[in-house]
Amino acid sequence: MFPVELSGARARTLMWAHESDIEAAALQQLRNIARLEWVHGVRVMPDVHLGKGATVGSVIAMRDAVAPAAVGVDIGCGMESVRTDLTAADLPDDLRSLRSRIEAAVPVGFAAHQHEVPVKVLAGRPSGATTATLRSGWDRFWARFGELDERVAPRESKAHKQMGTLGGGNHFIEVCLDTDDQVWILLHSGSRNIGKEIAERHMDIARKLPHNQNLVDRDLAVFLANTPEMAAYRHDLTWAQEYAARNRAVMLALVCQAVREEFPTREVRFDVPISCHHNYVAEEVIDGTPMLVTRKGAVRAGKGDLALIPGSMGTRSYVVRGKGNPDSFDSASHGAGRRMSRNAAKRQFSVADLVAQTEGVESRKDAGVLDEIPAAYKNIDEVIDAQRDLVEVVATLRQVLCVKG
Repeated sequence: MFPVELSGARARTLMWAHESDIEAAALQQLRNIARLEWVHGVRVMPDVHLGKGATVGSVIAMRDAVAPAAVGVDIGCGMESVRTDLTAADLPDDLRSLRSRIEAAVPVGFAAHQHEVPVKVLAGRPSGATTATLRSGWDRFWARFGELDERVAPRESKAHKQMGTLGGGNHFIEVCLDTDDQVWILLHSGSRNIGKEIAERHMDIARKLPHNQNLVDRDLAVFLANTPEMAAYRHDLTWAQEYAARNRAVMLALVCQAVREEFPTREVRFDVPISCHHNYVAEEVIDGTPMLVTRKGAVRAGKGDLALIPGSMGTRSYVVRGKGNPDSFDSASHGAGRRMSRNAAKRQFSVADLVAQTEGVESRKDAGVLDEIPAAYKNIDEVIDAQRDLVEVVATLRQVLCVKG
């Protein structure tokens, strides 16, 4: 059934969705991307939808070039999850207290910590291969802030205080149950305001470069290899991707501590966390040639890679293992994907609809999160089914608690 080729695309574009199921503007956006002379190929995931510049749910392999829009403004946005030794039977009937405890530990929306979160909080983070790396190197990491684009220098204090914060939009912290009634923690966030600031400043530089002046869409402006502009972007991008990973590490530690405090009479144990970016750049070999691969709303699904594909706040999410399908550039979707814009969701649905669609989930149920109503998203089960040749399901998670900004 899949993949299918996108009609009218210059560079080969394989899709795990039918053209009839994708909005016309997103299809044109994909064709615009495929027209870029540096693009070797485009792969389109089943959660595809319109994005700024580059399409969400796209994987782009480029020769000696990279388009900042193909990464997005939330550099390093991604997922982190951990299974606990708690079961459904351990959870109280009313999860309001646990949600309040998590919200007190992790600022959401535009809020930030009053002071920088001490590194020692990571002592409570579940152990794993990445934990030692994230627990160390903090002095050097923050010292590198001074090496970033000088225009973000005024944001340093804010970046410190936003480390370990959730943000808003589709970002979330959830407590979930798998099919064996085991309790999991799942969270989704990125590089906060500093990632956005870095991305927008470099996008502005790219648009003004001579080789980008005749592009059909200036938002697709690229940096070229062996230029100072590319070097500066890759430098700042790498730092922002690390910021996002450290941000999730701190948040997970804070949430784990909140869970421990909610169950003071027992020692809660945690497995090794699963982590993945879904807005990033990587150097990979595609069709035998080194390429710069951007995934915007897509995860790496190389053979054996574990990844997380969330649905909406009232449905379910999936832990998956990659099959290493070269047709997809070793990629899979990053989530369910929106089927309507935020404004459209607010116009079409009411708070009563939100309450009905999130029944059984301890969460906000007010107009402030109406744009995140489950019906605004594609059917996550159909999205997973469309990519059975890309991933295998390891665990299915059902939300019982959701924190949003």
